[in-house]
Amino acid sequence: MTPLMKTYVLKLYVAGNTPNSVRALRTLKNILEEEFKGVYALKVIDVLKNPQLAEEDKILATPTLSKVLPPPVRKIIGDLSDREKVLIGLDLLYEELSERDGDF
Repeated sequence: MTPLMKTYVLKLYVAGNTPNSVRALRTLKNILEEEFKGVYALKVIDVLKNPQLAEEDKILATPTLSKVLPPPVRKIIGDLSDREKVLIGLDLLYEELSERDGDF
C-alpha cells in the first residue's frame, strides 16, 4: 500500500501584470514543479479583477501566496524570491528535514 500524498491547494493573489506579480508567479511555478511534483492545485487571483476575493481572504498586499490545504492556512507576502522562506512557509522544508533526521 502506498502512503497518501498531501495535496497542496494554493492561491496566489496578484495585482495585474506588475513586475513583482510576474516574478512571484514564475518563481512559484518553478518551486511547484521541482518540489511538489504534481501534488498541488494553484489558483491565480488578480485582485484588480476580483477585489471581493481578496477582501474575503483578508489579503492586504500583493503578491501574496496563501496555502489553503493542508492546514494550517499560511500566507507569504512578496515576490517569493526567497526559495527557502517559501518552502518553510508551505511546510515542505520542515518535512524534508524531519524525514532526513529520521534516517539517523
